[in-house]
Amino acid sequence: MRMSPASLPRRALAEFTGTAALVAVVVGSGLRADSLSQDIGVRLLANALASAIGLGLLIALIGPLSGAHFNPVVTLSEWWSRRPEGGGREALAYITAQLAGAVAGALLAEAMFGRAPGALATEQRAELHLLLGEAVATAGLVLVVQGLRRIGRLSRAPVAVAGYIGAAIWFTSSGSFANPAATVGRAFSDSFTGIAPGSVPAFAAAQLLGMLLGMGLAGVLYGTERATGEPNPADSRRTV
Repeated sequence: MRMSPASLPRRALAEFTGTAALVAVVVGSGLRADSLSQDIGVRLLANALASAIGLGLLIALIGPLSGAHFNPVVTLSEWWSRRPEGGGREALAYITAQLAGAVAGALLAEAMFGRAPGALATEQRAELHLLLGEAVATAGLVLVVQGLRRIGRLSRAPVAVAGYIGAAIWFTSSGSFANPAATVGRAFSDSFTGIAPGSVPAFAAAQLLGMLLGMGLAGVLYGTERATGEPNPADSRRTV
């Protein structure tokens, strides 16, 4: 049975909740991995698995409410693809909720592990090769989202998007943040998954560049016509 469309405040709350939960999973699994092993490979594997599983579950749960973007680049790319229909107010509400949720999720993870919330990260991540990795990670994410929408396979987003992020954590040099809101949130955790505040602007710029690359590639590969195999995501809210 299809749900009736949620109001914008409910959708924004869903985005806040989902983004907070996602960042809590990412940061919390990193903190847990830090306490269990000093082997960087073991820590990365634990963090990647937890992040992918958590993301897939959250998309499946919150997708019917808001589309489960949890990410400003997803929101912006979806808004741009549907711009004749408007949605600027929704995009602004989503991005605001995502940023607030990401910070809340990081602070929650810190508190759960007995750490004083609010300590800023010290891990510098502004090297050029890391920014290239982040652009590639974000481009791939946007391509997956846009591709699923254009071929009418959005129902597979929980598995496809989670699988991509889990893989990209390993194959990109940056660890695949691929999310400006999560990047801001992770600046509030001085841990394995943190990023120093001074590196956030460069990471966000690389992510926005990756978004443009992903959108361009999706347009070249799939064209601009919507698929008819599934409901229009503007109506179903089942984007990603």
